[in-house]
Amino acid sequence: MRRIATFAPILGAAVLVAGCTAGPDFHAPDAPASTRFTEAPTPSATVKAATPGGESQTLTPDRDIPGEWWTMFHSRQITALVAQALKANPDVAAAQATLLEARETMRAEQGALLPSVSAGVQAQRQRESLAAMGLGSGSTTYSVGSTMLNVSYTLDAFGGIRRQIEQLNAQAEYQQFQLEATNLVLAANVIDAAINEASLQAQIETTRQIIKAGTDALDLVKRRFALGGVSQVDVLQQQSLLDAQVATLPGLRKQLQQVRNQLSVYLGGHPDQYNTPTLDLNSLTLPGDLPVSLPSKLVEQRPDIRAYGALLHSATAAVGVATANMLPQISLSGSYGRDGTAPAALFTPAAIVWAIAGSLTQPIFEGGTLAARQKAARAALDVAAAQYSSTVNTAFQNVADVLVAIERDAETLQAALAAQKTAAASLAVARSQYEAGAGTYLNVLTAEQSDYSSRLNLITARAARFTDTVALFQALGGGWWNRTDVNPAVAQCCGVIP
Repeated sequence: MRRIATFAPILGAAVLVAGCTAGPDFHAPDAPASTRFTEAPTPSATVKAATPGGESQTLTPDRDIPGEWWTMFHSRQITALVAQALKANPDVAAAQATLLEARETMRAEQGALLPSVSAGVQAQRQRESLAAMGLGSGSTTYSVGSTMLNVSYTLDAFGGIRRQIEQLNAQAEYQQFQLEATNLVLAANVIDAAINEASLQAQIETTRQIIKAGTDALDLVKRRFALGGVSQVDVLQQQSLLDAQVATLPGLRKQLQQVRNQLSVYLGGHPDQYNTPTLDLNSLTLPGDLPVSLPSKLVEQRPDIRAYGALLHSATAAVGVATANMLPQISLSGSYGRDGTAPAALFTPAAIVWAIAGSLTQPIFEGGTLAARQKAARAALDVAAAQYSSTVNTAFQNVADVLVAIERDAETLQAALAAQKTAAASLAVARSQYEAGAGTYLNVLTAEQSDYSSRLNLITARAARFTDTVALFQALGGGWWNRTDVNPAVAQCCGVIP
């Protein structure tokens, strides 16, 4: 009891300072004060064009994004591709495993807040000489047994352990949002690749149709040349145009196959295993009502911003860890057990042994190491703050770029449709005049080339409307907080959902 009374003042003082936590407390940065994303106000709706994928889109401020936003294209094939990618892609599996590793590392550190208890049993048989004890020339053999319960506890007087747990928890949160970012980028890449595949397939089919028409025209010119109705120059010009059109086909096929190869990797497989039919561009539905988050909510919804916010939190806690390492370290230890030379003796009062101890260590001279580490931690905090700010700025630029693209690409499609109709009409007139002997074949060739280019431009303009929509959902965060597989506490922690 006297030893316990001696140790009590140390324990009492330690308890008094146990509530202290060294270093700065983390406070999430304020949301930007911007009221809109673009330099000029965004229009409430886009222009429309009388072609598939040319519907007008309404931009609705402060509308929530569905968790499975890709279903808004009303394509079973896109939904199936995204579902398979999220399930089988190894990048997602790696992100999930990294998150689990970070969480378990944090849980392991939490154990440092509790006492460490260990138990041990030891038994030995030994022989000693009696001569060494002055008891004759013989020897004696005896057994020694002991049981011991050891307890040790590092008192987190200045919050160093708690700061380290806070740091590890922030790193686990970072991995959580890295996983969400991986899912979002993967879903967007899969849809973009599927749309690009559909666009290339449509361009290939259009090129084949034009090549067939050009071949028929060449046959007709050759027959007229044989009859003396046209010159050889007309034949060569038509042949040259046809050859140029045929030359574009291998490049389109190459791009198509490479996109399919990429899709197979997104889906977690190899190119030789991919046999999914090409998406039909005409089968897609362009979402008519697009959500546009408030700028103040973007920092809560974008996984990359939340991830860098977690890194900022981790860097803040690291300053606390470095600060606490410069302060006194208090530890307690104790043991209780029994010693005896026979099993029966272990259970007698005389066999009881115990010890209790406390220590306080204050670093005095470390050659400037601890101070330098604290300064390094503060510098790392400045780096994390700058990286967070840069990520927010880039996110706002992403949204602004997409909003501009949605508006202008709708206008581009409208203009491309008008250009295609004009080119088709011009080709019809040129052919009619040539057949009537009122025009040159060069006019026909020029009109054919213009018609070919305008038809391909129309296809790419239609595809751009869909990829712009994908980019908007990605830029706004993808609605991960509305998915059923996301822990509601993660979505609620910064006010993403009520």
